Amino acid sequence: MPVQKQTTAGQRTRFKAFVVIGDSNGHIGLGIKTSKEIAAAIRGALVASKLSIIPARKGFWGGKIGASHTVPMKVTGKCGSVRLRCIPAPKGTGIVAARIPKKLLVLAGYEDVFTSSKGYTRTFGNFAKATFQAIYSTYGFITPDLWLSQKLIENPLSY
Repeated sequence: MPVQKQTTAGQRTRFKAFVVIGDSNGHIGLGIKTSKEIAAAIRGALVASKLSIIPARKGFWGGKIGASHTVPMKVTGKCGSVRLRCIPAPKGTGIVAARIPKKLLVLAGYEDVFTSSKGYTRTFGNFAKATFQAIYSTYGFITPDLWLSQKLIENPLSY
C-alpha cells in the first residue's frame, strides 16, 4: 500500500507491506514494514511476521464434543480507533467477520467465531492489528482446564 509524504521537492512515496503467516493449527504471525521499494517492504514484513508468531488458543462452545473449534472466551483487541471483539460460536457457524479479520482467524485455525467491530475499520493496518491483539489475548486467561490440581494436606493444628 503506497504511503506518501509531502516534501518541499514534491512527494516522497514509500510502500507499506502487511504480511500474515499462519499454519491454521493454532499459530499466527503479523509483520509490518515500510520501505522505498515494494520487494524490500515485503521481505522485511515477512521476517517481522516470522519473529512475531504467537499461539492462538482454541476452545469450545457449549459442551466439549469433538475438537476445539472457536475462541475460548470473549476477547477484545484494540488498535487506533478500531475495536474488534471475538465471540465464541456454535459448531458449524463458520467465521462471521469482515474480510480482514476473517483471513487472520482462518490462518490462526479457528473454524467458528462471531465478531463485532467498532471504529474506523477501513484503516487496514489498525483492523489487522486489532484482530492480532484479540487472538493474542486468548492466552491472557487461565481457564479451569489449565488449573493445577492441588493436593490437600492435613491441617497441622488439628492434632
